[in-house]
Amino acid sequence: MLHAVYAPKSCSISYSRIPCYQKPLAPTRLRVSASLPEPNGVKVEFTPWLIVGLGNPGNKYHGTRHNVGFEMIDRVSQEEGIVLNTIQSKALIGIGSIGEVPVVLAKPQAYMNFSGEAVGPLAAYYQVPMRHILLVYDEMSLPNGILRLQPKGGHGHHNGVKSVMEHLNGRREFPRFCIGIGNPPGTMDMKAYLLQKFSDTERKQVDAALDQGVAAVRTVVLEGFGSRISRFNIGQKYKYHKV
Repeated sequence: MLHAVYAPKSCSISYSRIPCYQKPLAPTRLRVSASLPEPNGVKVEFTPWLIVGLGNPGNKYHGTRHNVGFEMIDRVSQEEGIVLNTIQSKALIGIGSIGEVPVVLAKPQAYMNFSGEAVGPLAAYYQVPMRHILLVYDEMSLPNGILRLQPKGGHGHHNGVKSVMEHLNGRREFPRFCIGIGNPPGTMDMKAYLLQKFSDTERKQVDAALDQGVAAVRTVVLEGFGSRISRFNIGQKYKYHKV
């Protein structure tokens, strides 16, 4: 059973069962929607968001560089009061809202390289449009703790992102929230680097970035990719530069 775990008093979240006509043998899908009554009596409908953090399941990988996507989902879950308490489509999910906008938070429970096996079915089930699928993941091309939000992009040789694109029919027009983890030092093996925990200094930078990331996620969900996100990206790019 799916539950609307959290919703502000002014917002109602409804789940309407809609048959899937493309594949008659497939299970029915749910439409997650929220409506807010206006003073003039007109009801405003909000399009849901699917916010997915990439990582590897299990305590073995907790706190590693490759799992910062999971950490961001956990932080949003805590700050917005959305409990992750349901397993669906190979993912741990939570249903709630940010402001008046309905959201589904998800942490795929297949390994990183198979993340798309969760994202594709969840997006179809909740009928989330491509522009509202926010993928959160680690990015080696960014310095540690630097964040970047983009409305679309490629996979950048990230196997988790590759898998998601494959299960979205090869499309790339979905938003990305990249969390910088830096490049491996010297000749260090890339896989070993990704599965390594952060140093104390790096951990402080990442924790600060996650705090900033929660506010950025909220801005994207409520306002989209406008001027505030452009300013956010510029601020992130130069936040370690001393004037």
